[in-house]
Amino acid sequence: MRHRSDPAWLEAQYNNRARVPDHARHFERWAEASALARSKGPALLDVAYGDGPGETLDVFAAAAPGAPVLMFIHGGYWRSLDKADFSFIAPALNAAGATVVLPNYALCPAVGVEHIALQMTRAVAWVCRHAAAHGADASRLGVVGHSAGGHLATMLLSCRWKDVGDDLPAQPLAGALSISGLYDLEPLRHVASVNADLKLTPAAVRRLSPAFFPRPKGVRLYATVGLDESEEFLRQNALIRDVWGPTAVPVCETLPGANHFSVVEGLADARARLHGLALRLVGLR
Repeated sequence: MRHRSDPAWLEAQYNNRARVPDHARHFERWAEASALARSKGPALLDVAYGDGPGETLDVFAAAAPGAPVLMFIHGGYWRSLDKADFSFIAPALNAAGATVVLPNYALCPAVGVEHIALQMTRAVAWVCRHAAAHGADASRLGVVGHSAGGHLATMLLSCRWKDVGDDLPAQPLAGALSISGLYDLEPLRHVASVNADLKLTPAAVRRLSPAFFPRPKGVRLYATVGLDESEEFLRQNALIRDVWGPTAVPVCETLPGANHFSVVEGLADARARLHGLALRLVGLR
């Protein structure tokens, strides 16, 4: 369609901060609730999972031993935000029996998206190797991501894990929950405000778009998006189900009353559909 090659239309579709004028209020609430979560603990902060810039993570352990693990990857178009902005998701998930791990990553434009995706493989490897030391069960590991984090979580389903480490399972993940994820990065090449930092090329788009990957086997993706998000984010959510099929993507849902920022807050609400999906991913529902 012609409008999908129209930079002005794409800018309006993908500039979420412009689409949600009160986005700063969401950030303020997240910061306040996250500071409270860290102060109440128990939390192990800024643990190194690698040697590179940004390669640290936070662990919020569940009270019961042998808890499954949910690893949450933050969004921000691969170029902003921080794991500390999302500590607020941990208390409700801890209370439901899950240990929560929040990794950081280096940000564009200092690095490229491909570098960040590889960092997330190292974060998963850290969880596999160290979860038991924190009272958790790495054999029940699910990855959750929001926006750019949804893209990264989905990418991980297609990783060749034995290339990451011989000691890792062939598939360490039970599955992924992607919230407002991006699966075809081609439109972002034409969004000047975003691609100025990402520097995506056609070749990079092919390497980094899960919609162009073979359907992963033995894992599942839950694809979700806020009903109040842009046409393009709604299209992206439907696209991954269309190309991977219902076996690999058994859940493909729009969440009512949610915009691109409020949608992630459902993880922290024990009554919310998103919270339930995260727990289902690791067998707690």
